[in-house]
Amino acid sequence: MLRRFWLLFAQAVTVLLALMFIIATLKPQWLQRQGQFGRQLAEPIVALREVAPGISKGHAETSYAEAAQKAMPAVVNVFSSKDGSLPPDPRAKDPLFRYFFGDRNNRKQQEQPASNLGSGVIVSSEGYILTNQHVVDGADQIEVALADGRTASAKVIGIDPETDLAVLKVNMSNLPTITLGRMDQTRVGDVVLAIGNPFGVGQTVTMGIVSALGRNHLGINTFENFIQTDAPINPGNSGGALVDVNGNLLGINTAIYSRSGGSLGIGFAIPVSTARSVLESIITTGTVTRGWIGVEPQDVTPEIAESFGLDQKSGAIVAGVLKSGPADRAGIRPGDILTSVNGQVITDTTRLLNVIAQIKPGTPAKVHLVRKGHQIDLDVMIGKRPPPPKQPEEENGGDQPDDEGG
Repeated sequence: MLRRFWLLFAQAVTVLLALMFIIATLKPQWLQRQGQFGRQLAEPIVALREVAPGISKGHAETSYAEAAQKAMPAVVNVFSSKDGSLPPDPRAKDPLFRYFFGDRNNRKQQEQPASNLGSGVIVSSEGYILTNQHVVDGADQIEVALADGRTASAKVIGIDPETDLAVLKVNMSNLPTITLGRMDQTRVGDVVLAIGNPFGVGQTVTMGIVSALGRNHLGINTFENFIQTDAPINPGNSGGALVDVNGNLLGINTAIYSRSGGSLGIGFAIPVSTARSVLESIITTGTVTRGWIGVEPQDVTPEIAESFGLDQKSGAIVAGVLKSGPADRAGIRPGDILTSVNGQVITDTTRLLNVIAQIKPGTPAKVHLVRKGHQIDLDVMIGKRPPPPKQPEEENGGDQPDDEGG
């Protein structure tokens, strides 16, 4: 009986070892999982946070075709031209060139109208189109070409040089329109698509992410609150659409930061919130009305604070006051540091300009300032911001934010 028991035991062990060998050969991961389970029960060496199984695999979009197809029909090519001379051929200064070709080629070039190329976005079935002001600046003729092949002449309804926006209008039926997105739901890291007509090659879609929000102090526009993106933007994309993964408009592509004039992965778009405000103001009144108090502000930097012995480390210091302007009549003096307007904190000059601009002219505003260490509250009657002076065109430096010229 005992002998039979040991025989059965030996057979069982043999079968078990055979099964282990087969598992180790054909399904080694089964044994590894068991080992991992044992290790998970042990105390970790360092307290770490680990994602739960199955959560680490995020859903990645494999195609943005639906977003592109939704937005592309509403993005148009904008061709503008103006009578006048083109820049002279640089070879015309070469005596040898002039000897062989004379001045005929130069005169022919002078007779050709100057042209510009950009993009635009149809935002209303009534024919309103948003684009950049520099795309249509000084144009005598403007033509838009739709994605479906139709073309039409466009009329400038109004421009806003301080945000570089313009509103055009075409008289056409069955116009495709874009859906406006929401800036309050936009986050850094969101995927975006840039749609436009770069270099005149035709409608093009590029992809990137939102690199930053609220970019300012770039020296591109007076009022800056740019979306920064690495979606490739090139000359000709000016006035085109920056859309989210659902094809909704987030911004109007405006400028690139480049040494060569081509895309280096730093592009800027005007937020749809700003574009909508400008659009509605231009359609309603023909212009954009902003508040103004008539001061020349400067940022309070740590260096300025140390030089003047200021306790205030932020705000806008008044470098000058326009005589008989709203600030002058209210008692604001050079050297005052503006820290809040109507309860809104002023951190720098950009913040001051934006806050004042949003106040309706003719309404009073409470300004809190610091004067020689004393806290003072003044009531300022907001005036109407005068139009900006016409600036001559200048070439941008190599490392400066480049207007795309398109």
